[in-house]
Amino acid sequence: MEASENKTYELKRSMKARHLFMISLGGCIGTGFFLGSGYTIQQAGPTGAIISYLVGGFIMYLTMLCLGELSVAMPVSGSFQVYTTKFIGPATGFSVGWLYWLGWAVTVALEFLAAGQLMQRWFPESPVWMWCAIFAASLFLLNALSTKAFAESEFLFSGIKVLAIVIFIVIGGAAMFGFIDMDNGQEAPFFSNFFAEGLFPNGVTALLITMITVNFSFQGTELIGIAAGESENPEKTIPKSIRQTVWRTLFFFVLSVFLLAAMIPMEQAGVVESPFVVVLENIGIPYSADIMNFIILIALLSVANSGLYAATRMLYSLSTQGMASPRLGKVNHRGVPMNALLITLAIAGLSLLSSVVAANTVFVWLLSLAGLGAQIGWIAITASQLAFRRRYIQESGKVEDLKFRIPLYPFLPIVALLANCIVMISLAFDPTQRMALYCGGAFFIGCFVVYHFKVKKNQQSQTDLQEIEL
Repeated sequence: MEASENKTYELKRSMKARHLFMISLGGCIGTGFFLGSGYTIQQAGPTGAIISYLVGGFIMYLTMLCLGELSVAMPVSGSFQVYTTKFIGPATGFSVGWLYWLGWAVTVALEFLAAGQLMQRWFPESPVWMWCAIFAASLFLLNALSTKAFAESEFLFSGIKVLAIVIFIVIGGAAMFGFIDMDNGQEAPFFSNFFAEGLFPNGVTALLITMITVNFSFQGTELIGIAAGESENPEKTIPKSIRQTVWRTLFFFVLSVFLLAAMIPMEQAGVVESPFVVVLENIGIPYSADIMNFIILIALLSVANSGLYAATRMLYSLSTQGMASPRLGKVNHRGVPMNALLITLAIAGLSLLSSVVAANTVFVWLLSLAGLGAQIGWIAITASQLAFRRRYIQESGKVEDLKFRIPLYPFLPIVALLANCIVMISLAFDPTQRMALYCGGAFFIGCFVVYHFKVKKNQQSQTDLQEIEL
């Protein structure tokens, strides 16, 4: 009996390539895309919006190439936090891991809150907290059941979103070129909206600011690396998933924005709840608002599901490296780090509570941290790849032996690192995003201090104790 109680379990490699692809895709197709694309069109103009998404997609592509090389060489749960610790420094890895974990934990709370508010469209008398509790319990059970249960649920959530976008592209494209008559009697717009206001109607500055927003909308694709430690045959599944994610995400995002920009005049794009609803209503699709409400609800739950998984695995990774309590690294017989999952959900619950009791202070700070965590993660990925390749060569490793490698080294990784750093620095020039830089910077510095004055000493004490025992 005691032997079974003391038995240790490990994460299970039960994810297939289709799971990795959909998890990554689901992490970035969220409300920022369904609701925020209209803002991008209004600020940058039709052509500018497309350029913004192409630039954001290019940065994503380079970052995922860096992640692919690292993940195939070292497929571990925790991904770039482990790489940062190993190749840049343990203090930086500690700070990156905790910021990324907190960012996702807070994001999960925000998704629950938004989902609860959406449900009031159909159930106006119901309290938001009730729906938050229902969604939290449901996603907790999916994550607690097994890694495969989470993967299959996310495959379903992401599949619904992708199907909705494909249907929109077909219907919107047909209406744009006159194959479907507009319900309001207007003629097919063709390309008229692209030339109505000029190339950059609000100037290049507006284009740069929207690039920040767009770049954040692509974040979530790094979940491929987080899930690498639980994927079957990572040497094959990870490169395949990265290629599929990059090109299909670009296809869905850019083509959808192209159709939105063509179908909605620029000045109307940013003053509506969702540009997708406007297009569907103009075409005459019945119940357009309800259909879009359902799709956005699925998008919210999908991001919350992925975020709960990502935060749990990051906390597990921190624990296994002595950067968090050893209890958070314990895995049950189903291959789930249950303590890490419970703590993550608890922090999400406290974040949700702060939206009521401290909405103008704590909640705003947490919201800012949530937006910065993934960007710091992307910077860590690109910097870690440069450091990994340099050390690999120094230790007489042959580049041709790497199963997956980024081309044009070190040019492309340097471009990726600089681009991600520019995006982060650019937050200082956007008043709505500036708080993220302040809160994130303070939290990051605080983590460095905690590591050097507490964690480092504890790790050294444990090492000394092990040497004495030997």
